Amino acid sequence: MTLSYDLYWSFRSPYSYMVMPRLAALERDYDVACNVRPVYPLAVRTPEFFEQQDPLWLSYFMTDVFREAAFRGLPFRWPRPDPVQRSPDAGYRMAQPYIHRLTHLGVAAAERGRGVAFLTEASRTIWSGEVDNWHVGDHLAGAAERAGLDFAELAAAVDADPARFAAIVEENQLAQRAAGHWGVPMMVFDGEPFFGQDRFDQLKWRMEGQGLQRRA
Repeated sequence: MTLSYDLYWSFRSPYSYMVMPRLAALERDYDVACNVRPVYPLAVRTPEFFEQQDPLWLSYFMTDVFREAAFRGLPFRWPRPDPVQRSPDAGYRMAQPYIHRLTHLGVAAAERGRGVAFLTEASRTIWSGEVDNWHVGDHLAGAAERAGLDFAELAAAVDADPARFAAIVEENQLAQRAAGHWGVPMMVFDGEPFFGQDRFDQLKWRMEGQGLQRRA
């Protein structure tokens, strides 16, 4: 029996990037189907979240993301450019030229049955530090190709109807909160939310209790 779960995920989340190799391996090795549901990052949805944080939150976060990447053996550098732009005066409350289209591309990839593969490849392109200016040239096209997608077709679909994709993202965000949390990455299996990349082992454990089987 194929087990399925929902994945709420953001292109601006380093922890979302870090969990993808494990989720991709889970789908590759076991009879599991992931329902990819991209969301906009908190910086876009609720910028006041960051405006109200204790200063220690950011310093600890920046320590932890580099430590966790090293622990996982993943290449990591803060993206250049950041998928979410920030200005000294407006903070995150400004035009965002990258994150909406990125998120919509994730939705389109999921609609084509290649959501996990595209999130894995695109997040590595953005977060690994292997390329600068991930947003120009053929970097995202290469990620799409490695994920088994035609980037020209994918991008054309997204650019032709951004309102439809924005509505899907909004639906995902409402479903995420209804499932029990607002953060990413968040996996929901059998009605139970697992927030954070460090909850992967618990997610798999729950699946094992429901008859998780290796692929033949």
